[in-house]
Amino acid sequence: MSLYDDAVLVLKGYEDQADLRQDYLDHLAAHPDGMWKACHAGHVTASALVIDPTRDRVLLTLHRKLRMWLQMGGHCEPGDADLESAALREATEESGIGGLSLLPGGPVRLDRHPIPPPCNWHYDVQYAVLAPPDALHAVSDESLDVRWFGYDEVADVADGSVVRLLEATRARLGA
Repeated sequence: MSLYDDAVLVLKGYEDQADLRQDYLDHLAAHPDGMWKACHAGHVTASALVIDPTRDRVLLTLHRKLRMWLQMGGHCEPGDADLESAALREATEESGIGGLSLLPGGPVRLDRHPIPPPCNWHYDVQYAVLAPPDALHAVSDESLDVRWFGYDEVADVADGSVVRLLEATRARLGA
């Protein structure tokens, strides 16, 4: 199965955010290249919020270009088997943490946001991952910093998208 086909199946199976989910599906139907950065109308991205083993903190990255605290994530690559693999790869690369595990249940939420030209939109499929007990993070080339934040600190440093992802993740965790 192709990454495109996986994305369509994942989105069709995602039960929340019905209007936005349909926008994603419409975008992919209109753009067979909609998984790739080269699609200037917008493209699907995959991200993951890293949760610490005690489940009371999240690891955010200070994005080098945007200069914003965000979850780990980015563009899909041809070697990605599926959206989950893309999100896990991005989280591992950007956090420096090996042994991350996806939170069960598929995507936590969707977030479509404008990006600077030449592209127009990121259609982000957002997951959550749990860090192993011995997690040691590192700053990647794409980051200025990587830092743990308590749940109650996130709204002070991150934008509404990250806050909504954290809220949805906490609901999934029952926290």
